Amino acid sequence: MPGGELAMAGPSTRPDGRTIPVRGDLAHIRLAGVHFVPHYAVPMPHVAGPQGAQVRLAGSADAEVLGTLKAGEAFDVLDIAGDWAWGEVPGGKGPVGYVALADLKANAS
Repeated sequence: MPGGELAMAGPSTRPDGRTIPVRGDLAHIRLAGVHFVPHYAVPMPHVAGPQGAQVRLAGSADAEVLGTLKAGEAFDVLDIAGDWAWGEVPGGKGPVGYVALADLKANAS
């Protein structure tokens, strides 16, 4: 969490939601103080299941594929809605997007 007072200092820029985990309603907690949204989320570590997973632009099986996770590859979940998780590959190493929950498993480590 950023320290000190947070204030709007001018017009905000619209980040690329495919590479930075920020939407109009939610952002990764590390972006507090950088991007203003109503809610911030602490990531929930998950990994791709044995078949791997596809990261999509939207929570839909026919949405554009932004990237592919190999089996066991990490994915930080920031939001879950229905059968889809929204998040990012940790450390900015991959795309931000939606992954089918059935293709992920929680990573307790």
